[in-house]
Amino acid sequence: MNRAKLRSLADLAQVRDELQQRAREAAERQARALAAQRLQQRRQQDAHSLFARTVGPVHPMPDRGLAELDLPRPPPHPRMREADEAAALAESLSDEVNIESLLLTDDGLSFRRPGIGPDVVTKLRRGHWALQGNIDLHGYTRDEARSMLTDSIRECHRRGMRCVRVVHGKGLGSPGRQPVLKAKVQRWLAQSAEVIAFAQASGPQGGAGALVVLLAGLSR
Repeated sequence: MNRAKLRSLADLAQVRDELQQRAREAAERQARALAAQRLQQRRQQDAHSLFARTVGPVHPMPDRGLAELDLPRPPPHPRMREADEAAALAESLSDEVNIESLLLTDDGLSFRRPGIGPDVVTKLRRGHWALQGNIDLHGYTRDEARSMLTDSIRECHRRGMRCVRVVHGKGLGSPGRQPVLKAKVQRWLAQSAEVIAFAQASGPQGGAGALVVLLAGLSR
């Protein structure tokens, strides 16, 4: 047998060995995949069995003949429009408006709109209307307080509240120990369409550091 023929036989043997190795590797991969599939099936069966043991027997609910009603959805609430309107209103409230002629010259410099009887202010002071909300402006800058007051008054009115307290502070921590926001809050409230009257709060309600505000009723 010559040398060339020996090389051919050796090559064939090498090819045979490689094919056998590939076949063994393919069989091993298939066996591993089959084992993993069986393991996954056992796990699912165990999970189902555990759920069944935990929940217990399940029975369909009896048909009570109830109709499925397609109820109409409530109309969308225009929050963005209200926010834009509130922002525009806050910007329109001026610190320079002279309301001295509108304030009643009493101890609390109360306010009532034209057409509102003087007994309303008296009732406010005596607590005729229960306080339904509290707006605390402590710690706010002028612009923050104006925006906070505008948004809060608008929201209280939207919720149907009639009487709220606005705390502007007594100015004990301000320069000169004078209330910074008191006069401004009075001006802003007098320009708010939702406000029909306000008066200085009684002692237990905050005294000179707060106002009791009467809001207009919601139109029906």
